[in-house]
Amino acid sequence: MEVRSEGVQVRCDKLQAPVIARTRLRVWFIRVCSSIVIWTCLIQLFTVTELWRSNFISGITSRIYHTNQRPFLAETTVAQAPPPYPPPRNYTSNGFLRVSCNGGLNQMRAAICDMVTIARLLNLTLVVPELDKKSFWADPSNFEDIFDVTHFIGSLRDEVRIVKRVPKKFNTKNGYSTLKMAPISWSNEKYYLEQILPHFSKHKVVHFNKTDARLANNGLPLDLQKLRCRVNFQALKFTPEIETLGQKLIRILREKGPFVALHLRYEMDMLAFSGCTHGCSYGEAEELKRMRYAFPWWREKEIVSEERRLQGQCPLTPEETALVLQALGFDRDMQIYIAAGEIYGGEHRLAQLRAAFPKILKKEMMLAHDELWQFQNHSSQMAALDFMVSVASNTFIPTYDGNMAKLVEGHRRYLGFEKSILLDRKKLVELLDLHQNGTLPFDEFSDAVRRVHENRMGQPFRRRVSDKPKEEDYFYANPQECLCEGTKCDDLLGPRNSSEVR
Repeated sequence: MEVRSEGVQVRCDKLQAPVIARTRLRVWFIRVCSSIVIWTCLIQLFTVTELWRSNFISGITSRIYHTNQRPFLAETTVAQAPPPYPPPRNYTSNGFLRVSCNGGLNQMRAAICDMVTIARLLNLTLVVPELDKKSFWADPSNFEDIFDVTHFIGSLRDEVRIVKRVPKKFNTKNGYSTLKMAPISWSNEKYYLEQILPHFSKHKVVHFNKTDARLANNGLPLDLQKLRCRVNFQALKFTPEIETLGQKLIRILREKGPFVALHLRYEMDMLAFSGCTHGCSYGEAEELKRMRYAFPWWREKEIVSEERRLQGQCPLTPEETALVLQALGFDRDMQIYIAAGEIYGGEHRLAQLRAAFPKILKKEMMLAHDELWQFQNHSSQMAALDFMVSVASNTFIPTYDGNMAKLVEGHRRYLGFEKSILLDRKKLVELLDLHQNGTLPFDEFSDAVRRVHENRMGQPFRRRVSDKPKEEDYFYANPQECLCEGTKCDDLLGPRNSSEVR
C-alpha cells in the first residue's frame, strides 16, 4: 500500500508540474503587461503635464497680448471657460419692474441698458425685458433669441436681481395690480426716485410700456453712467448661434484684407417715414407715401423731400455714397460690406456703387442659405450680425445717424476710438449738388469732402450738453464716462463744455 501510495504521489507530482509552470507563466505575463501599462501611464502623465505647463505659460502671455486687442477674435483661439459670475448683491427689493422695449434692435439695446440702471437705482427686481413684436419689422424674437439670457442675468447679479418672470403670487388673483405707464423721456435720477419709486408701494409690479430715451444723457451720477456701459459692452452678449455666424463673416472678410462696413440706410421703412425720395421715380415716391399713411402711429404725413434733404435729414442715396467714398480716397479694390436690410430698388439702385467698388458684399452673398435660414424673418437677429461686423470693421461709415449708427459709433469709441467716418450730410448735399451740376470739379469736390470730415473720424471729444435733450449728443454714441480713467480724461477728451464736434 505504501508503494502504491508513493506511485500515486509521483503521478500527482507529474500532473501538477505543468499546472505550476502555466501559473508561473501567467503571473510573469501579468507582471509584464502591468509594467507596460504603468510605464505607458507614466509617459502619458508626463506628456500631459508638460503640455499643461506649456499651455499655462502661453495662456498667461496670450492674455497679456490680447488685453488691448480688438474684440471678435476669439474664434481663432482656444475657447476658454467664462469667468465665474460675481456674488449676488444682497438687498431688499422694492418691487418688480417689467419693461416692453419698442423699436429696432439697437433702440431696444439702449433701452435695456437704461432699464437695468433704473432698476439698480430704485432697488427693484428687473424682469427680463420684452422685445417689440409690433413695430414695422414685426420680428417675433424674444430676448433669449437674440441675447444670452443666462449671461445677462448672471453677469449683473452684483448690481440688480433679474428674473425671467414675475412670481405668480403677484398676479391679480392674489389682489395685486400691475401699473402700466411710460416714464417721461430724458429723465434724471431725481425724477425716478421721487415720481416713480412711490408707485411700487401701491403696485408691487410696474410695467414700462415704452422705454426709448427714458433716461437722461447727461447729469447722472458716475456710477449710473458706468453701469449703462457695463450692460452695453459686457452683459448684452448675443446668443452663441449669432456670435458664431458673426465671427464667420468677420473671418471671411479679414482673410481678404481690410474692409469698410457701410451702414447704407436706404431701406423702404427709412425712406417712407423720413419722407426722403431723392432719386426715386414718381411711382416709388407715391409708394413710399402710401406706406407712411398706412401706419397711424407715424404722425408726420406730408413731407417735402427736397427741403428735408437740404437740411441734412435724409440718408445718402447709393449713388451719392459712391461719390463720397471715392472723394474720401477709398480704393476701388476696397471691400465694402453693406450692413443693412434690403436696399430699396434692389440691385438696380446699387449699380453705380457696385461699378465704383466691385467688391460689394452682403451677408446673403457670403453665407450659405442653410446658415442664414434660421434668421430669416427675424430682422433683429439679422441686424445683430451686421452690428458685429460693423464693430469689427476697419472703417465704419453710416449714411444716416440712426440708432445702429450711434451705438456702433459708441462701441468703437469704447474699443479705442476706432475709425468711424461720421458724414456731415448737410454739407455733403451742398457739395454733391455743386459737383453733379458741373460747378465743382472732382478734385476740388474731393478736397472739400476730406476737409469737412477731418474732425469727424471718431476722435475723442466731449458730449454736447443742451437744455433741449433732443439736440444734445446721445450718451450711447459717446459714453465719455467709460472711455478713460482719472485726470488723463481731460487731456484725452479736451476742455469741458466744449462745443466742438467730431
